[in-house]
Amino acid sequence: MRNKFDEQLETLNREMINMGELCEHAIETAIKMAMDGASIEMKQDVLDTDSEIDRKEREIENICMKLLLRQQPVARDLRVISSALKMISDMERIGDQASDIVELADYIKNSKAKHKIHLSEMAKEVIKMVTQSIDSFVNNDLYMARSVIISDDVVDNYFYDIKMKLIDLIGTDPQSGEEYVDILMIAKYLERIGDHATNIAGWVEYSILGKHVDNAGEESN
Repeated sequence: MRNKFDEQLETLNREMINMGELCEHAIETAIKMAMDGASIEMKQDVLDTDSEIDRKEREIENICMKLLLRQQPVARDLRVISSALKMISDMERIGDQASDIVELADYIKNSKAKHKIHLSEMAKEVIKMVTQSIDSFVNNDLYMARSVIISDDVVDNYFYDIKMKLIDLIGTDPQSGEEYVDILMIAKYLERIGDHATNIAGWVEYSILGKHVDNAGEESN
């Protein structure tokens, strides 16, 4: 019975990795469109990937329910399964926000301002957070999960810096204000993706320890 359970847990891990890779692809393609210019094919790619992420969420939910109903999970297993169910909700939202970035990409295709701020660097940090948050779950790596949580401050600092630079640009060039607001919205979506990656890492932490640890180091059940 335990061997069967472990096999299904391994299937869960593989599907989580697949869903994470889809999220990474959606973000990478969306930000490439925003920085280098959109194409119909790339836009459709992101939208199709978002749909695949939604399908993968339902698939993983089914795996988790089978593990809960057909097997006899112990406390640690229950934490892993319940954490996975929470994580895929955040991953689904990541796909949605990549699609939101795509919708804005056309509006800033001729913008010069987007290359004068740290949008690409922010995107790279966010993608790294998403990758590491999923890897920390699959590898049961508490240190990696906590490094993702710490990285959220880096992304927040990028967002603040971008916001302040765009405010200055709006002040000096109000006629391009709508363009700058669109860029700011893309940065905001990236910041939200970083938040979702942090949530995922928090659930990894819970799956390992059985408790959440806030940024101040205080534990909560």
